[in-house]
Amino acid sequence: MTRRRPPAPARLSPSDVLRVGAAGLRARPTRVFLSALGIAIGIATMIAVIGISSSSRAELLRQIDRLGTNLLTVTPGQTVFGQQAKLPPEAVDMVKRIRPVRTASAVGVIDTTVRRTDRIPEAVTSGLTVQAASAELLTTLEGRVAKGTWLNAATERQPAVVLGSEAATRLGITRMGVRVWLGNRWFTVIGILTPMSLAPEIERSALVGFPVAERLLGFDGHPTTLYERSTEESVESVRAVLPRTVNPENPNEVNVSRPSDALAARAAAAGAFTNLLLGLGAVALLVGGVGVANTMVISVLERRREIGLRRSLGATRGQVRIQFLVESLLLSALGGVAGAVLGALATAGYALSRDWPPVVPPWAIGGAVAATLVVGSIAGIYPAIRAARLSPTVALSTV
Repeated sequence: MTRRRPPAPARLSPSDVLRVGAAGLRARPTRVFLSALGIAIGIATMIAVIGISSSSRAELLRQIDRLGTNLLTVTPGQTVFGQQAKLPPEAVDMVKRIRPVRTASAVGVIDTTVRRTDRIPEAVTSGLTVQAASAELLTTLEGRVAKGTWLNAATERQPAVVLGSEAATRLGITRMGVRVWLGNRWFTVIGILTPMSLAPEIERSALVGFPVAERLLGFDGHPTTLYERSTEESVESVRAVLPRTVNPENPNEVNVSRPSDALAARAAAAGAFTNLLLGLGAVALLVGGVGVANTMVISVLERRREIGLRRSLGATRGQVRIQFLVESLLLSALGGVAGAVLGALATAGYALSRDWPPVVPPWAIGGAVAATLVVGSIAGIYPAIRAARLSPTVALSTV
């Protein structure tokens, strides 16, 4: 007499697996919400950190593109005896003779102060600098006048002053025609500039013409900073010849830099801080994963009767194991999707409030999805194995 083989267990289709896994979540909505919230906080933190950092970097690069990377700055270095060198008074004219140079200008620091009135002590400088400026400065820096007008051939010879944006704020000046105490006499404010990212020192300066600076303020005529713009393709070649052009006798006493390099370095340095915040987001995600694992373990303990009943009706250990693993993945995916949406909204809100272009890298969304799947898999492995090992008789008898 031949023994009859027991019928093979029915296979669960992917839709059946999803339906069975989702049924466990629908039965405990409050617990599911709290567990998914932990995952959502971790994912939202990571995406917001990446998005805000990317938006800030995009704004910085947009400023660099708008202001140009062809601006070079020349400053005096030190002599062989360690003393402060000086740029020749004719340095600007000499630089203009370089063929690729489009425009050049200079400023010179004046040893005096600018104050709102003559009643303010001379020691109170408000961190502001008085500088002589050539008429081409605004063109070279591609700056703009927020109010009033810039220095011209007439006003650069008169006691007229143009304030940088920060200087105007610190002095409390918002309109033209106001007088400020500069040196030992009154100067009339004729203009206020907009902020200049590539030349922040101009923002904190009170600017007067070279002729009036030499005539009334004791300026020696030596520029302290020279700004130069050339064609994009010739920046490096101009950079190489600037020291010898500015000071043919002692080119080693001349320093040449590109302000846009500093901005690019600042954008790169922001990545270090971003990595720190990403670490905090990863910790939050780990805590969320522990919450999911805890929920799934408790779910196994509470659903012993269900597990025993399914096993007694023919469900295999593999089917029980996949049920709880899918349930864990769905729980984590729910938190991941919610976190991605919250992170993207936080990025957009913050970026728009700062007038930045909102940027959420696609790889951040992909990484968030991958992270939730990894967390869900890890958090569900042990509860799934534990549920599959339950004997039907033991599960039903302990309820």
